[in-house]
Amino acid sequence: MKYIKNSFLIEKVNLQKLTKKFETPLYCYSYEKLKHNINNFKLNFKSFSPLICFALKANSNLKIIKEIKKLGLGADVVSKGELMKALKAGVNSKKIVYSGVGKTSSELSYAIDKKILLINSESRSEVLEIEKLAKSKKKIVDIGIRLNPNTDAKTLSQISTGKKENKFGVNEKTFIELVNYIKKSKYINLKCLSVHIGSQIINHKPYEKMLRVIDKLIRKINYKFEFIDLGGGMGISYQESKKKLNYKKYSHAVKKLLKKHDCKIIFEPGRSIIGNTGILVSKVIYIKENQTKNFIILDAAMNDFMRPALYGAKHRIIPLNRKREISKKTYEFVGPICETTDKFLTINKFQKLNEKDLVIICDVGAYGSSLSSNYNLRTKPVEILVKGSKISVVKKRQKLKDLV
Repeated sequence: MKYIKNSFLIEKVNLQKLTKKFETPLYCYSYEKLKHNINNFKLNFKSFSPLICFALKANSNLKIIKEIKKLGLGADVVSKGELMKALKAGVNSKKIVYSGVGKTSSELSYAIDKKILLINSESRSEVLEIEKLAKSKKKIVDIGIRLNPNTDAKTLSQISTGKKENKFGVNEKTFIELVNYIKKSKYINLKCLSVHIGSQIINHKPYEKMLRVIDKLIRKINYKFEFIDLGGGMGISYQESKKKLNYKKYSHAVKKLLKKHDCKIIFEPGRSIIGNTGILVSKVIYIKENQTKNFIILDAAMNDFMRPALYGAKHRIIPLNRKREISKKTYEFVGPICETTDKFLTINKFQKLNEKDLVIICDVGAYGSSLSSNYNLRTKPVEILVKGSKISVVKKRQKLKDLV
């Protein structure tokens, strides 16, 4: 993704031409960036060859999941729908882990029937429900228990999952009680200790603290786990100068744990795989200036891209075509939805824009299309995957008549 002669290209495709054919707003993904991210992730942790399960909640586009599967990844799912999507994409059932605090009996039954690698249980009640279903099906089910390690990931409060006040996992006391219960069960096989402390983590130290909690607990209960599922949460840089997660230090910390406990590591990355592969292209509908604020009103809105409205996430906005003339005004980039939170970013000294100009919202591959909605009865955008000079429509734009 780069400018050539002041026009933005994804791989070998000129976005200006793309928008003329498919209109805006549109999502566009780079296959080469996706491939690079996956290979880079594997390279950083190659010394212990983890099972890498892509978190479908980050991006559930079927054709993109197929590409991720071809590049060797499994799937981390949190609903029956995501499990069905992973299987439809051809992901091997023995490379699928199922997480989530509220799996229904129907969802658990489906997962058991599909013989997936692990159901990571998050409560005593869920363990008992799995046992009941397993008994009725006369099967032995492999599960993990998700520990809440009471570790602050130092990320946004809305995406923190590892503190004691969060709804996820069980505390140490309940974990030990469940281990002892499952030892006596004829229908449950405890294979995994699972943790996940949050999302968009860019400091390795919370991970190190989490690993120390795991080490202490395993030594305390003296139980041999086949897998340790460390979840995901690896952050990316949304601003050009922002700090990035040090994978080498995280890898070193995991290796220290593995010297004490011989287990297979599972990772569940989402954002770090898909986040910076995608952009959202939008057109300026109107430029509205008043006494206190100046607005760039785009044809993309919070229904297309929810992260800024949901938890104040800041994504870079750049022009599709670069010009020399810079405006001295401060502009707030907003969408047309009837909510004050329908805004993306406030920028000083952006290049001078005209109505119908095109802009790019960067790094939207994760939690972009997957969080999109039809709020205000708006159609979801077209999604395009670029491989070199080849363009594939991986999801068609919704038609308004179908919604109505």
